[in-house]
Amino acid sequence: MPAIFRHRLRQGERILAVLLFLSICVPLTLPTQAVAKLPVFVSILPMRYFTERIGGEFVDVSVMVQPGASPATYEPKPRQMAALSGAALYLAVGAPFEQAWLPRIQAANPAMRVAHVDAGIQKLPMAAHHHEEEETEHADTAGHAKHEHDGLDPHIWLSPMLAKPMAQTIRRELSKADPAHAPVFRANFATLEKEIDAFDMELHDLFESIPPEQRTFMVFHPSWGYFAMNYNLRQIPIEFEGKEPTPRILQELMEEASEHGIRTIFVQPQFARKSAQAIADHMQGTVITADPLAEDWFDNLRTVARAMAASFTR
Repeated sequence: MPAIFRHRLRQGERILAVLLFLSICVPLTLPTQAVAKLPVFVSILPMRYFTERIGGEFVDVSVMVQPGASPATYEPKPRQMAALSGAALYLAVGAPFEQAWLPRIQAANPAMRVAHVDAGIQKLPMAAHHHEEEETEHADTAGHAKHEHDGLDPHIWLSPMLAKPMAQTIRRELSKADPAHAPVFRANFATLEKEIDAFDMELHDLFESIPPEQRTFMVFHPSWGYFAMNYNLRQIPIEFEGKEPTPRILQELMEEASEHGIRTIFVQPQFARKSAQAIADHMQGTVITADPLAEDWFDNLRTVARAMAASFTR
């Protein structure tokens, strides 16, 4: 065999050997198929937390009320209304802004299903400080979402025992919208339900040693009524229908705080803290932020509960 052919043969063998080596050491990477996600809109951040816990990788969740905004006065942005055209499901929690906006939200996408996560949950009256004259004065004041959903407290997600039926409704609605992944949603819900039950026991244990007569806390906005009901606590609100208290009512609140030995005032970041700070300064106490709209539901409620328990034992 001529030398030139022997050279080309050896060269071909070397190339084949290199290709064989690469095929062993560098596995062939095939493009992975993207998971189809169900486009879902929710009203507030805690709802996104529950929806993502149940829906997992099969949901793409958008939130209407952005961090720092109040659900009582929120107005969806034009880009949010436009984005609704691609949603398959809207999960309403009964936030005050939804009273006015739900018809427009539905009109933005008639094919989108609107499901009410608060359906079947009996709501409490919105807590108010006992000042009859102030209630009469503010009853004629418009522009605050009809006193938080016509006088009913919308903050149902702050009670672990009410969070379970809410989560069950979310699971059911996701399964209707995406039947192929219903078993996944059911399994994720079962895991979440067990975590909520364990968490509820944890918080009951936290407050167990505190005498009932000491379980009174003061808040600016009365967001924590369902949480208080869950653990036999009592909240005293400072504001009424989003209004700062008058000087007379502020004095009454200071006296009530002294009567109950309150040294901590809880405020939420969506509201001003001027009145709360005035009461805390009078009592030589502190103001602590308790955000009912924080997204990490477990961590947030645990932090608030521990702060409340600590305030009861001072």
